[in-house]
Amino acid sequence: MKILVTGGTGFSGSHLVRRLLQRGHWVVALDNQRGHFFDELQKLGAEMILGSVADRNLVWQVMQSCDVVHHLAAAFRQVNLPQRVYWDVNVEGTRYLLEAALHHGVQKFVNCSTCGVHGDVKHEPADEHSAIAPADYYQYAKYEAEKIIPDVVAKGLPVVTLRPTAIYGPGDPERFFMLFKRVNTGLFPMFGDGKPHYHPLYIDHLVDAFELAVASDKGSGEAYLIGDEHYLTLNELVQAIAEALGVQLTIRHFPFWPLWTAALACELLYRPFSVDPPLFRRRVDWFRQNRAFSINKAKEELGYQPRVGLKEGLAATAQWYRDHGYL
Repeated sequence: MKILVTGGTGFSGSHLVRRLLQRGHWVVALDNQRGHFFDELQKLGAEMILGSVADRNLVWQVMQSCDVVHHLAAAFRQVNLPQRVYWDVNVEGTRYLLEAALHHGVQKFVNCSTCGVHGDVKHEPADEHSAIAPADYYQYAKYEAEKIIPDVVAKGLPVVTLRPTAIYGPGDPERFFMLFKRVNTGLFPMFGDGKPHYHPLYIDHLVDAFELAVASDKGSGEAYLIGDEHYLTLNELVQAIAEALGVQLTIRHFPFWPLWTAALACELLYRPFSVDPPLFRRRVDWFRQNRAFSINKAKEELGYQPRVGLKEGLAATAQWYRDHGYL
């Protein structure tokens, strides 16, 4: 099949592109930046296109003859990024893709949202029927994009939405790397008691979910939380990373609110310069927000089944960081 992957040069998108190429598909990867994997994916045979999903004319052009669309592109959590950009990319960009897919007769559209639309989980584990409570504008915009979908489904376009939890794995140069880097020192500052839950998602599992969403005759118009089999506390997470790295870890606990206040002050200080501060509230909220979800719906309806355990996934990730000079 001819398959369009938006956000194809990012961490998740690049893994999906590789899998699809291995399956023998013709893959078109659309992204607004080259990222870390542009040249590699091009050499593997992907058709690489630089551009934004917010460009309606480009979207309609690249959609021609596509059988399947995997939509992962998003404006993602830059502190000083105007809300208009989040709206144009995450909402209007999704609208353009859905309209073009409907017009061109795409067979299946898989939309990547986020578990963050459920916000800070108050009753664990949350499922797809739990309250929608986005904690920031990125999460708000992702849910607003989901609200466009019922109309195109009613017009005949099959659309499945995935809400991934915290994605990690080999090839992630940014998100989990900060945790690995800190744990690798042997000392981890934990702000708060470290008891909030965290729900990891190994990258191969997310790619599995994208393939299952296309293969299944179920799920059109539905949303599915996608995560690993188990969630764990922050204390347990950093200890598991330490085991993967083979280091003895000491966790020192500090009060949370002084860190949050410092993050706010840092945001205010950097705001006139239109650059991201090194410390900001969304980052420090990691220490207090609960992320714990049920993946039963995806199991029952899509046949989703996590197959890589946390120990194995963290070990593979640690090895990738070492092999590529990050640690």
